[in-house]
This record gives sequence, C-alpha cells and structure tokens, in this order.
Amino acid sequence: MLRFLLRSAVYALILILVAGGIGTFGFLRSQKQFWLSVRQEPIPTLQGVEKPVHDPNKPTVAVLLGNENTEGLDFTIPYQIFSMTGAYNVYAVAADNEIRSLTGGLEVVPHYSFAQLDKLLGKSPDIITIPYMTMFDASTFQPVREWILKHKETTLVSICAGADNLASTGLLDGKLGASHWQVMPILTRKYPEVDWKQDQRYVVNNGGKMVSSAGISSGIDAVLHVISQQLGEPMAEKIAKEMNYPSYSFVKNPKVEPFQLDYRFSTYVLNNAFQWNKKEAGVLLYNGVEEMAVASVFDIYSDSGTTRVHSFSGTGQPIVTKHGLILLPRYEMSHLPKLDKIIVPGTEAKRLAESEIKAWNKVGNGQELQLVHSGSNRFLFELQLEDLAKQEDVLTAAHAVRRLEFRANDFQLEGKSFPLETYADLLLTLAGALLIAFFIDRRFISKRKGTVRSCPLHR
Repeated sequence: MLRFLLRSAVYALILILVAGGIGTFGFLRSQKQFWLSVRQEPIPTLQGVEKPVHDPNKPTVAVLLGNENTEGLDFTIPYQIFSMTGAYNVYAVAADNEIRSLTGGLEVVPHYSFAQLDKLLGKSPDIITIPYMTMFDASTFQPVREWILKHKETTLVSICAGADNLASTGLLDGKLGASHWQVMPILTRKYPEVDWKQDQRYVVNNGGKMVSSAGISSGIDAVLHVISQQLGEPMAEKIAKEMNYPSYSFVKNPKVEPFQLDYRFSTYVLNNAFQWNKKEAGVLLYNGVEEMAVASVFDIYSDSGTTRVHSFSGTGQPIVTKHGLILLPRYEMSHLPKLDKIIVPGTEAKRLAESEIKAWNKVGNGQELQLVHSGSNRFLFELQLEDLAKQEDVLTAAHAVRRLEFRANDFQLEGKSFPLETYADLLLTLAGALLIAFFIDRRFISKRKGTVRSCPLHR
C-alpha cells in the first residue's frame, strides 16, 4: 500500500511539474508578448513628422499613454472617436516624449509631454481619457497618477481596466466604478471603497464629470455618451453610423447582463499555454489608416494566444494615421520575418495604401494581402472575429468576443469547433510527463521492489 501511494505521488508530482511547468512557461511567454512587447528595433528619425495643429477655440482631449504598456483599443477608441467629431483637439500625452508601446507590439509617439501640454493650454485639458496602463512596477505609474490628480477637476473618462489606474488615485472612492468583467474580482478586493457595477457598460459620477466604462467595446458607449452630453445626441449618432457600430442602444441604456467565467476562458488559457506553433501575422501600416482598425488587429489576434503580430510599412518610416497619431512600424517591407498572413487594416486601404500594395506585389513572393476592412459597411470588430474563427476555431473567437465585451449578434463565427492544435500539444505534454514518471517508477521504485524480493532473508 505504501509503495502504491509512493508511485501515485510520483506520477502526480511529475505531471504537475512537467505539464504545469511547460504550461506556465508558455502562458507567461504569451502574456509577455502581448502585455510587455517592447521595441528592440532602432527608432527611425522623426524629422518632418508634425503634430496636429492646435486650435485654441476647441476643447482639448488628452488621451494618456503609460510608462509601461498601454492597452491598444483602450487608447485608440477615445482617440479616434473624439477626433471624428472634429470638435476637439485630441492628443496622445505621456510623462515625457519617449515612444510608447501599445499591447501586442505597436509603437506610438506622444504628441506632448505632460509639461508641454500644461504649458500649451495654460489650464487643464477639458477631457482626460484613461486607458489601461500596466503597473507592474508601481513607481513607473507615479508621474501619470500625479498628473491625473493635478487635473482632477476636469472630466475624467476611464476605459476598461483603466478604472484600475483611476481608482489608484483615490478619485473613485465612494463613487460608481465599472471595468472589464475579467478583472472585477481583483478590483473589488483591491479598491473596496469603490461601488463597482458589473451590470452596466458605463457609469457616471459627479454630474457627468467622471465616466467609467466596462470592458473594451464598452468604451465606445462611454465616449459616445460624453459626446452626446457635450455636443448633442445627433453628433453621437452620426459618429456611431460612420463606424457602423451596431450597439448604439447601449449609449442610451448601458444596463447589461454581466459576463461570467466559463469554458471559453479555459480555451484562452490553454491557447496561451500550449499553442506552440503560433501564426505570424504582418500588419501593413500606411498614412491615413484609422487608429481603431490598426489596434483591433493587434488586440483580437495577439491576445488570443494563437498569433504574433508584426507591424511594418513600405519604408519602415513613421506613419501618420487618419487623425494625426504617429505610429512607428517595427519593420520595413523588404526586411520582414517569415509571415503566415498579411493584414491591411482600414476601410479605405485600397485607395490610401495603393502604392504600398503595388510595392508588396513586387516583393511579396505572391503572398496575398488581406484587406480586412476595405469596402465593407460592417463594424470592424466583426470582420476580424470572423477571420479569427476561420484561422483558429470558434471557441477561440468566442472568447475574443467576450473579452471585447462585444454584444452585437448580427455576425457569425464559423470554423473548427475547438483548437485541435492546442489540445494536441497539451496531450503530447501529458504523454511526455507520463513517460518520465514511468521511467522514474521503473528505474527507482519497481526496481527497488525487485531487489527486496531477491534478498537472502526472504528465501
């Protein structure tokens, strides 16, 4: 009996150490590639790249960039939507002028440092939007926290887990808060003084001066709400129609049934832990591309744990987006890593990227470009979610839908039912662990049993 318990313990321990260790390593590596993707390539010259022209007669929106990584859609949603109104100066703002990385591996050049914007305006920005900014080292966030507190009387809008950053200032204490459903268990313990609401896509405090949104796409509703309050309902509706946004009803009524963890989350974890042969996707950047179109590719594919995404342009030089954001591609077209697919984001890609497309046709060795948004009258998330389902499987894409908190129901996910490759990798790992345990059993435990039987005292 004792030997049976010992053998069982050895098998269990080896399974935990080998399968658990490999899975943990894979998961942390995948998460690092998304949340801690830092540029290693040389920074191109920014000479000749201009900031958006400042209009002193317009209110100013400051969209924050953290000193570590900033969640891509959390940042680009308010940046693009406020810009689309034409009624605001909209700037990417950081503690200094150094380049900043968005999740998945996309670099942004801040328009202004905090000090520069304060000097330019001579007062607080009219709106400060707070995306999720990682705080792995709490000291790196301190300059951002101090600047938010310096301008605490202005309108503050947190997007998704940016509520964590806002709550860290203490300004949400005693007020309503909303955030991504996956981080709610953490935030409710971390900030018990906040009245967290899990069944609303956004909440409003201080008579509209503080707005907090739930998960990623909920930030669209929160920003459109602010626009409707400041510029009128017709402007908010106009912007939603221009984006083909299918869920405008939540702007008027943000009440929802909250998401809960289910089997789709286990698929996400396993993809990150055991999807060894990740797809390599390139994203072609060009002048005039929409900000949300670019960031959504990085968010939807990269965070799934199935795909690594690489930005590139024709020359590798800085790109200026439709609304004046400065992006730095990591590669130029002639020096790309091996890629499985090439994505050209943006609704007007066919026209605006015409020269880049022609250049690719000369050097791309026949590899087809996917113009994922061009010519479509659908909301951009839908197209990429459907493509992810075809590339990987329905369960992977279904979790991506929930991660985005995207609640439209007029699109269809089609593909394999579940991630065969991920589960095959998991089974191979378990089989390898069992073989190791079997070897240890035969070499050290079963052999010991045989030795005891041959002992002269037992003859």
